[in-house]
Amino acid sequence: MCQHYKKNDIVTVTIEDIGTDGEGIGKADGYTLFVKDAVVGDVVEARITKAKKQYAYARLEKLLTTSPFRTKPRCPHHRQCGGCQLQALDYKKQLEYKQQKVRNNLIRIGGFKGTEIDRVMEPIIGMEEPYRYRNKAQYPVGTDREGHIVTGFYAGRTHTIIPSTECYLGAEENKKILEILIKHMEKHHISVYDEAAGKGLVRHILIRKGFTTGEIMVCVVVNGESEKEGSIHKEEYIPYQSELLSDLSGIIGMTSVSISINTEKTNVIMGKEIHTIWGSPVIHDVIHVRDMRREGYPCTGQELTFAISPLSFYQVNPVQTEKLYSLALEYAGLTGREVLWDLYCGIGTISLFLASGARQVCGVEIVPQAIEDARSNARSNGIVNAFFYAGKAEEILPAYYEKSQGNEQEELRHPDVIVVDPPRKGCDAACLDTIIQMKPGRIVYVSCDSATLARDLRILCDGGYEIKKARAVDQFGHTVHVEAVVLIQRKDT
Repeated sequence: MCQHYKKNDIVTVTIEDIGTDGEGIGKADGYTLFVKDAVVGDVVEARITKAKKQYAYARLEKLLTTSPFRTKPRCPHHRQCGGCQLQALDYKKQLEYKQQKVRNNLIRIGGFKGTEIDRVMEPIIGMEEPYRYRNKAQYPVGTDREGHIVTGFYAGRTHTIIPSTECYLGAEENKKILEILIKHMEKHHISVYDEAAGKGLVRHILIRKGFTTGEIMVCVVVNGESEKEGSIHKEEYIPYQSELLSDLSGIIGMTSVSISINTEKTNVIMGKEIHTIWGSPVIHDVIHVRDMRREGYPCTGQELTFAISPLSFYQVNPVQTEKLYSLALEYAGLTGREVLWDLYCGIGTISLFLASGARQVCGVEIVPQAIEDARSNARSNGIVNAFFYAGKAEEILPAYYEKSQGNEQEELRHPDVIVVDPPRKGCDAACLDTIIQMKPGRIVYVSCDSATLARDLRILCDGGYEIKKARAVDQFGHTVHVEAVVLIQRKDT
């Protein structure tokens, strides 16, 4: 029988597992505790923050016995910040946790047998250096209790900013860029956006870097043009804009500075209206195709250059992205004769790699700007067999399937391969249903959420497919997130 505990009780517990959000899991008298900041192997005193009948949430109060898997984080804010849930856990143990997370979801949510998953699942692909890997960061801007301008990241599950200009997952240049912007705002008394009131000018700061090219982009998200009257020139979006641009342009690699106007009361960071105020509207980065079958993942010599705008979707970890996309290419098993679809294609990154080994590729993406970028990327890389459509995959694919019957595009109704790389919510039911009707020989599913991956794989396998290979890729070191690539094949092929 479970011991009854209540809020603020102090409980001694041994941490035996890790939860989906990175919290330690242990039991006291049969009562399950989810302990924030505890690491598997720790023995801790934990204070209960929310008590339920069979389990409770708690926070670490005192470390009684240190786990052999506990390591010293680089970031002093790792416990407060909601970004790095696993930074205190040894990296090898992080990889074990992520491998097991994908496996467990496929079994528990997908309903696949453990023996089946163990037969097809390959070892997780980790990082050589799990720091300084992010090529994109979005920093909220606010004020502290004394009224000083601060930027950083939100504390877990809140909109309270943890003041910091240094993130050890991001590019080193980010710190200097943030310091320049904060100094400029303080010097010229530029207001910060207040979420509750909907007033104030500066909301967020977006920074992107092309790790191969060294090109840097800064986009300042502002609440309309409310402070133009206080500017020296009416065309300025930020007071003393030329002074700010002079300071930012002195940073090595600075290529693009823009303004995003977002007047909505929303959690969506970027506005739809973008104005380039210095340099180029885009930066560039290069991705290499690698042969995942060779030890060390050496480059095969193929590389593609991508133009990245403030609104572009582009994988945030360029080193692991090469491994992720190369794995997808390997699973696709292309010979040069295939016709295929790439759903949720973004700016065409996977599509253009696939095009090098296929006869024809059709990419679909809901964001019109991303489709424009994809077409531009195809042209700049000299790729002529990739075609892109703007719209929802769950609408474009069924519509194409119906209208193409009996015409010269019949082969696209029954493609050799379909690749999907959906958002965290996974594929729409209508999209999955159409995929099954189109009967591709192979489906390559690239996932950023193994729970929705498992759900969708169950539907596809019930529709006549079976899992042939699966592999996790650590795109987000020190966080609980993990990517996975799965190859499924029609049973009658």
